[in-house]
Amino acid sequence: MPKVGMEPLRRKALVDAALRVIGDHGSLSVTMSEIARQAGVSPALAHHYFGSKEQLLIETIRSLLRQLHDDTVTALKAARTPREKLSTVIRVSFQADQFAPETIAAWLAFYAEAQRSEETRRFLVIYARRLRSNLLANLKALCPRDAAERIAEGAAAMIDGLYIRQSLKSAPISIEASIGLTEDYVTMQLDRVKE
Repeated sequence: MPKVGMEPLRRKALVDAALRVIGDHGSLSVTMSEIARQAGVSPALAHHYFGSKEQLLIETIRSLLRQLHDDTVTALKAARTPREKLSTVIRVSFQADQFAPETIAAWLAFYAEAQRSEETRRFLVIYARRLRSNLLANLKALCPRDAAERIAEGAAAMIDGLYIRQSLKSAPISIEASIGLTEDYVTMQLDRVKE
């Protein structure tokens, strides 16, 4: 007989294990058995909770998105002005836990999988829309809507591009420098609108 209250704990353990195994492999070519072993449960139990590896991977991306969303909401509560809120969104996008090796591997693997999986693509679209919405909501308080939309697109592209460059170690630039570059872009664009 299953222990009462264990399901949420085991589901979380399996999601965390999936992140670690994806990080070790650097791709989604992992097995349910590897994930279950990492979580300390049987493959049968992993299948019981998620049905398939694909469903476990979808739950893993949901978990990453939830964590990023929760971190953003929490950080935004401390910001007062629209400009402070913009800086908060930028900073949360580059926070250290987003650069944990398993998190990087998972994000990159999910981006690659989105080329084949409509469901994975849908979750990445949700991420992109949330980022754009958070940027745009605060930019609209600082400049006209057309300029706000343009600046939001540019800032989102910088955040995603610098994250990928950071994660691939393709550019010798620190997290703080990435934040600084994005902040400089936003400030420069807002100053141009005021001219």
